[in-house]
Amino acid sequence: MQKTFIKYTVAIVTSAILLILLINFLISGHTLEKQQFNTFYTKTEQVIHTLESNGMELELIKESLDEDYLIRARAAAYVMERQEEIVTDVPQMQYLAKLLNVDELHVIDENGMIISSSVSQYVGFDMTKHDQTRPFLDLLKSDDEDAFLIQEPQPNAAEGNMMQYVGVVRKGQKGFIQVGFIPERQLEAQSRNTYDYIFSRFPTDMNEELYVLDRFTGEVLGHSGGMEQAFTGECYQLDSLLRCMKGEYLKGKDGSRQYVVSRSYDDVLICAALPADVLFRKLMQNTFHTMIYLLFIEAAVILLLYCLVKWKVTNGIHRIIEDLSSITEGNLDTTVEVGGNREFEELSGGINAMVKSIINLSARISAIIDISGIPLAAYEYGSGEEHVFATSGIGKLLEIPTEKVTELCRNADAFDRYMCWITRDVVEGEEDVYRINDMKYIRIHMSESQKRKLGVITDVTTDMMEKSRMRYENTHDALTRLYKYKHFQQLAKDILENMPEGKTCAAVMLDLDYFKGINDTYGHDAGDRYLQSFASVMKAMPPEHVLTSRRSGDEFCMMIYDCDSREDVVAYLEDFYRRLGEHTVALSDTEKRVISASAGFAWTSDSNETIVSLLGCADEALYQVKNTTKGTYGEYGKPSEN
Repeated sequence: MQKTFIKYTVAIVTSAILLILLINFLISGHTLEKQQFNTFYTKTEQVIHTLESNGMELELIKESLDEDYLIRARAAAYVMERQEEIVTDVPQMQYLAKLLNVDELHVIDENGMIISSSVSQYVGFDMTKHDQTRPFLDLLKSDDEDAFLIQEPQPNAAEGNMMQYVGVVRKGQKGFIQVGFIPERQLEAQSRNTYDYIFSRFPTDMNEELYVLDRFTGEVLGHSGGMEQAFTGECYQLDSLLRCMKGEYLKGKDGSRQYVVSRSYDDVLICAALPADVLFRKLMQNTFHTMIYLLFIEAAVILLLYCLVKWKVTNGIHRIIEDLSSITEGNLDTTVEVGGNREFEELSGGINAMVKSIINLSARISAIIDISGIPLAAYEYGSGEEHVFATSGIGKLLEIPTEKVTELCRNADAFDRYMCWITRDVVEGEEDVYRINDMKYIRIHMSESQKRKLGVITDVTTDMMEKSRMRYENTHDALTRLYKYKHFQQLAKDILENMPEGKTCAAVMLDLDYFKGINDTYGHDAGDRYLQSFASVMKAMPPEHVLTSRRSGDEFCMMIYDCDSREDVVAYLEDFYRRLGEHTVALSDTEKRVISASAGFAWTSDSNETIVSLLGCADEALYQVKNTTKGTYGEYGKPSEN
């Protein structure tokens, strides 16, 4: 009887293990593909996010610089209108160019000839003879005294140097003023928005490829491994990649199969590929590990059953039925005790051992989960039952001690109340995600029927922290850690719109004095320290009253709010300049300097005022200070204070 029982047991358990392995193989293969698809989708999402962020940065830089360049060009025209002797004096032209912080300054007459310039060799240059200079001649035909032209960065006609020029008409006489700038920031920002640049700084796994194709021509525009290679494989062909939006297997350049995921963005396809044999190796490793665990469990179960059958074969049938009925009703603490012959005693012991094995099933499942290294736990309980089946990792995921877990698992009602308390508030913007503490987040998938409740708990702390980090990077300047200008505008807009009656707020525009000279003299590293030091003084202001931001370059802005009057605004500005005067920056090993900055502010007590107009007024006040006193602040509509 024992041999027959064991023989059938071995056959059944082995068949079950083979079936489990087959199912596990199929499910794991699908799961690995899904995981890889999610990984590729996340990476392409990050690439798209980087492209959009870089594009927004480039557009903001262009808009800001175009406005600044136009202001400087009009300032030059204004000065020459009132001091005409400057036009004929090259040193004076050079001094004016330096004062306005421009690289070139030219005066062009009604015939398109440069009659005066801060670059002496350009005098006499005929602007009608070159495609780069010819568009500015339209200013000579305009009757608008405020006409201007802002040209995109391109090689100049005289020497082929990359420059950006801005022209404004002269008032009172034919001709126009032209200023030129070396477009370092635009070119640097454009270089950061290329696919090869992004891919060169983007982490990829072993044998993984990221590349971009033109959706219309099929040309490969960028590749994570560089562009010095032939893209002849099926995985680089446009018609094949268009089918890979949900993941497909294609042939690579060497004929090997590649798992490819493509994603459409604007006029390009962003693609990610991984050799199929890499996925297959992972699948075989998972299957092998699962087989080892199952064989170990099979050996243990068969050995246990062999002992049970050998020692206790049969028991009193009626007592066994009664005890089994009690067990099936959920009373797993019931012990089958049968006296009499040896066979009954052995059978009752076997049943008790099997019940114990069922109770300990969660421990075996926990062991498999722990070995796999996946931060996962599961639980199950039914109505009317006392015990809760839970894997061992549940305490770690819920941040509760082992004693508390044991207590809850012995009382299904208490466990149910605790889980209801945990899941009372879902994390905003997430599905089934709950916060355990500031450093721990979990996702709970629950399935509930009339009689049973089943739940699976996973640790999503890393994903939540990554989302938090990305939100921070989207709203804060990388160098100074101040708010980015666009985010600052939105926050300031909300503050202004929700300003209580009787309160006052002010927009402040700030600009560092002589910053270009610091960069030119001490280098960009010193310039970065100068910017960071200035930002630290801004961040030291009370956050409940002062909102700070880096606009661009050496331009900053503040929103002073929740004030009772204009005098409170001025008090905060005085406090800021006092702090600034006490703060020094090491520009080199031998020289320190107190930061000099000019500011303009505009205040209001009207919540219907727009933040755009308020910032514009503050900018005008700043412009007045920059052209008069410098190193202090001025109020819109009033002379600057010394």
